[in-house]
Amino acid sequence: MLRSDNMKQGAGRAPQRSLLKAAGLTDEQIYKPLIGIVNSFNEIVPGHMHLDKIARAVKDGVLSAGGTPLEFNTIGVCDGIAMGHEGMRYSLCTRELIADSVECMVRAHALDALVFIPSCDKVVPGMLMAAARLNLPCIFLSGGPMLSLQGEQGPMDLNSVFEAVGAHTIGQMDEEQLKQVEDNACPSCGSCSGMFTANSMNCLSEALGLALPGNGTLPAVYSARLRLAKQAGQQVMKVLEQNLTCRQILNAKALKNALTVDMALGCSTNSALHLAAIAHEAGLEFNLDMINELSASTPNLCKLAPAGKHHMQDLHAAGGVYAVIKQLFDAGKIDGSAMTVLGVPMAQAAQNAQVKDASVIRPMDDPYAQVGGLAVLRGNIAPKGAIVKQSAVAPEMLRHEGPARVFDSEDAAEKAIFGGKIQKGDVVVIRYEGPKGGPGMREMLSPTSAIAGMGLDKDVALITDGRFSGATRGAAIGHVSPEAASGGPIGLIEEGDIIAIDIPGRSLQVKLTPEEMERRRKAFALPPKKPLTGYLKRYAMLVSSADRGAVFEESEG
Repeated sequence: MLRSDNMKQGAGRAPQRSLLKAAGLTDEQIYKPLIGIVNSFNEIVPGHMHLDKIARAVKDGVLSAGGTPLEFNTIGVCDGIAMGHEGMRYSLCTRELIADSVECMVRAHALDALVFIPSCDKVVPGMLMAAARLNLPCIFLSGGPMLSLQGEQGPMDLNSVFEAVGAHTIGQMDEEQLKQVEDNACPSCGSCSGMFTANSMNCLSEALGLALPGNGTLPAVYSARLRLAKQAGQQVMKVLEQNLTCRQILNAKALKNALTVDMALGCSTNSALHLAAIAHEAGLEFNLDMINELSASTPNLCKLAPAGKHHMQDLHAAGGVYAVIKQLFDAGKIDGSAMTVLGVPMAQAAQNAQVKDASVIRPMDDPYAQVGGLAVLRGNIAPKGAIVKQSAVAPEMLRHEGPARVFDSEDAAEKAIFGGKIQKGDVVVIRYEGPKGGPGMREMLSPTSAIAGMGLDKDVALITDGRFSGATRGAAIGHVSPEAASGGPIGLIEEGDIIAIDIPGRSLQVKLTPEEMERRRKAFALPPKKPLTGYLKRYAMLVSSADRGAVFEESEG
């Protein structure tokens, strides 16, 4: 029996069938399985502008396999366009809106299975959260990554533009050169071309077993992406026939596999935030210590932008995510019994994958580093943890001590950076930008890119209770928990305090005695609350800390 039968079968459901017919469906279409095509198409975001064509291909696949595709849309924010102004407060919070809206549409209309078509940063985890919550047969098919073109300084991406702004600020780049970068760094549709958050999550969808091979790396503009979309539409019908629901795939084994692949690929720091939220929806245990445990035993095999010169098209040509999975499996670091939407376990799904370019996907015995891409730091600044993309940190900044330059907002820090007030050796501290305090936990690509563009990324560190773009490189430590707005000790730091960063030692400390910390804690007072209205006001009231994935707190009773 189909789930949709509860909505469409029997004489009593004639009104529902009448409405479906008003939508143009025939009797034959109504009585076939109803497959929700969850699309995030819009005409604002380059990662989403082509998803109407992707959705058409998915629907063709569903139709060819005997289903009735029914498309509906979610919202989707471009973090790059939203960056550096009020818009960034509305990025992370859309993740919950997306999950909720998908749940409402699917439950209200009794759909049988789902094909999710995400692309950009918060859409992928939002849809993964919805998939876990709904627990229906489903498959993920992203819009694919943007291409990267060669510039004067090497391959370019969105981060190149942000860093060019920093170079322009200090006179190392003129207006014409800046315009050249602006015109060529983002040359096609698709999610931005490095191992930034969107591409990280689309790659991890493969590692979770919820997407077909190639989902995370096959460029958006390749016709093979349309063929993959048709295959996804066909495959969801097989997944439905097997009644292989999301949580039969998305279990503890899959989560561990995804974290392992995350460490090998050097994914965005935001993956920690989103995997925690996805695990929460799936009822799985997740804590930040899992990241350090797996990072300690998983070598970093890839250095994609911003950590290195390679981009998603290079990873795809080198064999893609499944080539990385195969290497990890052969080394005993992947659980091959984890199920996939191919209807076979991961070991079987990856058995024919091959590394085609060892300069992009390093062998296990010659990795970029013996430890994984992410690290969790703890200490008297971050007792509940902070995240750094250690694979994108210059070796000389893995350990650093310097005076704190304290700012209570990203805007104040950015003004100081562009004003030339940050010196070599400084540690920029940006607080009250966490999930509650921001609210919305803004990404801070502008400050970090300005520091890099000014040539200070090997001399200046930045720590925040906010977060960073996946495009960020350098000693940028985010997700400091508890956040300042919740009384976290990052709020106790004063200008000139010495901050000690030890990434290999997993430590983040302000060099103050416990007695001095306690004295400051007793004198501490939160700043006046920001005047909030609408969704941001509700979000700030409900959202949890970053170490828990910035999920909504569940009320008792």
